[in-house]
Amino acid sequence: MVRGPMKIGLVGFPRSGKTTVFNALTGLSAETGAGARGKNNLGVVKVPDGRVDALAAHFRPKKRTYAEIVFSDVGAAAGGSSGVDRALLNAMREVDALCQVVRAFEEPTDPRPVSSQQEIIDLEAETILADLEIIEKRLDRIRKEGGRPAEGPLLERARVQLESGGALRALSFAPEELALLSTYRFLSQKPLLLVLNVEEGKVSEAAPEEVARHTKERGLGLVVLSARVEQDIARMSAEEQKEFASSLGLLEPARDRFIRAAYSLLDLISFLTFGEDECRAWTLRRGSTAQKAAGRIHSDIERGFIRAEVARVEDLLALGSEAKCREAGKLRLEGKEYVVQDGDAVVFRFNV
Repeated sequence: MVRGPMKIGLVGFPRSGKTTVFNALTGLSAETGAGARGKNNLGVVKVPDGRVDALAAHFRPKKRTYAEIVFSDVGAAAGGSSGVDRALLNAMREVDALCQVVRAFEEPTDPRPVSSQQEIIDLEAETILADLEIIEKRLDRIRKEGGRPAEGPLLERARVQLESGGALRALSFAPEELALLSTYRFLSQKPLLLVLNVEEGKVSEAAPEEVARHTKERGLGLVVLSARVEQDIARMSAEEQKEFASSLGLLEPARDRFIRAAYSLLDLISFLTFGEDECRAWTLRRGSTAQKAAGRIHSDIERGFIRAEVARVEDLLALGSEAKCREAGKLRLEGKEYVVQDGDAVVFRFNV
């Protein structure tokens, strides 16, 4: 079984500019506005990586493949007394991480006052309530029918956190606890990246103090952008993008800033594979073993893992080949427990 790319779900309240952000990140033209509500859009973005380009220039493979992120524009949250509908909550559970697009711009057709902080608090409250509902139902069933020994105490601990208004991502869990909790797909446990959608003239300004403080206190990611500006940038050529972004005081397009923030929030790295057929980057969670990295390519390689032959990309490029790296002592033989590092160039040996 081949493993898929990371999936990030974009969510936001109506008029936050969520789908415009989706279009800016993916280069697509999904419908925006009231007619688009309830629709789910999917887009794939290739993660820019100069190491893939360098390896491809050296090995001249038939194919070069970048790591990918799938963006799911999962629909707008209604808000107000009606809360977030169940279909949207279920769609949010299907992704690896959440990105909330938060309105921070005036809209002539919308008389409501802009309250970025309140939008952040409101969606967090909805995810906490949704998780609490699942836990209470499961605990009630455990009391009636029993469950795994560690399950009840773990869920009780999570319930206390949620009832106090805290998200589950703020708690620390042991690996075996995380494995158990993963079956529930709790929303408030998913990594959360905030995108503050500002007016064009404020794209180079810092986020408001209260938003920045809230983000830091809760360990969230934060990117400031203007969705309308970035959507225009996404439609330009690479050279035009640089010039226009520079004129606005931006060093790079929002997509690149977003990807970097997402990798940091999710604690992701990239390792690389290379050869005449393909040079490719693979996304992996930091701290993962060589055997787990093999599983990113294919489950058969993970099951039949023998060893990993590892060199640094810069050494491979400087010396020119695996053989030269081996001669220079720059190629290591690593076992299944080796912790893969960002920028490792790896050849996996395995039994079929």
